[in-house]
Amino acid sequence: MCFDDRVILIDPPTWPGHGRLWSHLVSDTSFAELHAFAERLGVPPRGFERDHYDLPAHLYEQAVAAGALPVRSRELLQRLTAAGLRRPKHPRRQRGAG
Repeated sequence: MCFDDRVILIDPPTWPGHGRLWSHLVSDTSFAELHAFAERLGVPPRGFERDHYDLPAHLYEQAVAAGALPVRSRELLQRLTAAGLRRPKHPRRQRGAG
């Protein structure tokens, strides 16, 4: 597979939580593709949060070997947003609401 054809993205395992470091695994194409990729890695469905999988650092190299494109966190977010797949934790409130 050509590097530019990859649509599963992973950022470096720099996010702390529960005593370990985590990466984010996303697709810039579809959630179906993301779920299928995560399943092939053996990541349980509970690892999915809104628009990404939280992937423990020990699975980072395995994900890259399986075809995930390593990118910086900023690029991952930009590509996820550009694809229309971003689901923010706290959606912006509409003006005049509330």
